[in-house]
Amino acid sequence: MRRLIAKSILNKTKRRDPWFLDDYTLNPYSGCSFNCLYCYIRGSKYGINMAEKLSMKSNAVELLEKQLSLRARKKQYGIIVLSSATDPYLQLEQSELLTRQLLEVILHYRFPVHIITKSNLVTRDFDLLREIDAAAILPEDLQSKLTHKAFVTFSFSTIDDRVAGIFEPGAPKPSLRLEALRQALEQGLYSGVSLMPLLPYISDTGASLELLFQTFQTIGASYVFPATLALYGNDPADNSALVMRAIGKHYPQLLQKYQRLFGADGKLPDYYRHAFANKASSLCSQYGLRDSLFY
Repeated sequence: MRRLIAKSILNKTKRRDPWFLDDYTLNPYSGCSFNCLYCYIRGSKYGINMAEKLSMKSNAVELLEKQLSLRARKKQYGIIVLSSATDPYLQLEQSELLTRQLLEVILHYRFPVHIITKSNLVTRDFDLLREIDAAAILPEDLQSKLTHKAFVTFSFSTIDDRVAGIFEPGAPKPSLRLEALRQALEQGLYSGVSLMPLLPYISDTGASLELLFQTFQTIGASYVFPATLALYGNDPADNSALVMRAIGKHYPQLLQKYQRLFGADGKLPDYYRHAFANKASSLCSQYGLRDSLFY
């Protein structure tokens, strides 16, 4: 793991994502040790194993202090998303405590925060997230639309530990994430699921989707963001090659279907995506799960 000196740590987005509501993004780490084969950030420059390029921004706390101090004086409050390019709770966070230190700065300057993670390590910081939820200041245009100021979204492509072991071999098991989601809700945090990317014919079948939504409803998730898979690139380290290799090895009966499904642009056909969107919308209604952070 390398230690880098960054020039900036807080990035202002051009527009908010309708699901994640990011006014700012914050990435304390670069690279990733979770090694999800389908990761959209994968590319040849990262190598087959993204952990080889793992680094932390050692001056992140100092930088964030300066940047948030300026933004707060100008009352430029907005939702900070951790993280947009890698997980804020990689294994090394357990010892480095960098994300926790950044949350302390965020709390001090009263900015709202949205955590997106595949890790159950976030449970360690529920105390800070509850304080942020109580103290943060929402941007004016969201004050009438949101009742919370801290959001914890757990990412899943499947809730089957065996399937996850194939496609996201370095990440904490989905069963651990489900338990962390349950704990977040028990502690009063506004928490839900980023259900993306779902894997065609594996985790997006009718039966799989019913089980997913039923499970999230039973736990009490506040929202679900479902989305399909996209594959990119032609190099051996790109997610297209990695996913196809895994399908060929573990699901050889699906390989030709995958090769037919994903066109030159790496996206699923329009008919497939429209059918999925309709099914997901129907399941949200059926199970009483919102598909946005808004009430």
